[in-house]
Amino acid sequence: MATDIKDTARAVEAAALMELLPARPRMLALGEPTHGEELLLEVRNELFRRLVEEEGYRTIAIESDCLAGLVVDDHVTSGAGTLDEAMERGFSHGWGASAANRELVRWMRAYNEGRPASDRVRFAGFDGPLEITHAESPRPALTALHACLADRVDAGLLPCTRETLDRLLGPDEQWTEPAAMTDPGRSVGRSAEARELRLLADDLVSLLDEQAPRLLAEGSRDGLDRALLYGRTAAGLLRYHSWMADPSPARMNRLLGLRDRMMAENLLALADRGPVLVHAQNAHLQREQSSMRMWQGPVEWWSAGALVSARLGGEYAFVATALGTIRHQGVDTPPPDTLEGLLYALPQDRCLVDAARLAAALGDPAPAPRESPWFGYAPLAPDHLPSIDSVVFIKDMPDKDMPDSP
Repeated sequence: MATDIKDTARAVEAAALMELLPARPRMLALGEPTHGEELLLEVRNELFRRLVEEEGYRTIAIESDCLAGLVVDDHVTSGAGTLDEAMERGFSHGWGASAANRELVRWMRAYNEGRPASDRVRFAGFDGPLEITHAESPRPALTALHACLADRVDAGLLPCTRETLDRLLGPDEQWTEPAAMTDPGRSVGRSAEARELRLLADDLVSLLDEQAPRLLAEGSRDGLDRALLYGRTAAGLLRYHSWMADPSPARMNRLLGLRDRMMAENLLALADRGPVLVHAQNAHLQREQSSMRMWQGPVEWWSAGALVSARLGGEYAFVATALGTIRHQGVDTPPPDTLEGLLYALPQDRCLVDAARLAAALGDPAPAPRESPWFGYAPLAPDHLPSIDSVVFIKDMPDKDMPDSP
């Protein structure tokens, strides 16, 4: 079967990728099947550089805390802080320890030196301040939103004071209680104070929308965009904490769906600014419904990519990455009758393959997905190929990895 696609495999370059797409997308999503492999981030970095230089892309968004990402964006656009500070404070999930992420930030800062603001490259995290294992306090986002409004609008329009927010929020430790993820009874997300905070957050977001022309006239587009990000994050976190306190069987489905909805809202806001390269786990970017098995059983939800694709249509493109081996994690040469096995027979160490050609080579019905001996790696589902625009294949991961992320 490899001969059916051998002549169509291309180098992983921006120009080759654009030739495989029906149109230049406003959002180009590059997925990865596992986290923590530096080579995947190096491939991402090189593709982003080519997209910037050849295709006019100016933003990269990664699966990291959207509020922390503001630190990196400030550094690359204006030189605020040091590179070390940006890496330490600007990433979640332990991604700041990555050498490839460090090189990305260093390159972006160097690229922007001396360029006008309109031509600078931008950085964004698009995940909420949360993970499957925990969620942060809504305090930073909620109080930042309140401060943005208090600086610009009449105090009589504000639904509450900063002191009221602090009283209702209470200690941050109650929001970040680790046991709340598996025990809804340990969550404060449906307390009387949390319910009042959700109403106040809704009022603050509404006031921000009503006063957007004033904030834009008296400030800047970036300032308004940042305030809108605070609003999305505050409302999203309070909604997420509310469902953490829910004891029903729908709890985890809703939590996973809410996380990806927050991701999608952030991505759509970035797309309004111009073309963006997105990098995250394949499951967050695919058009098909995502699923996984957790401690209480199987869960399903619509990914950020599916939600964005529903809004952007043909202006959203999804490029999935597939891997041959990750030997240091026990993932050895793929069986020849699998999708990855077909790609492994190609002569290139890494290549770009048209997803439709790959689906045709696999035949109908598509074979079952490759089985992974390691929970941290998700093989590509062959039956997803019709909803994928292109596939990046990398034959072998080097025998090294990043420090484990939390």
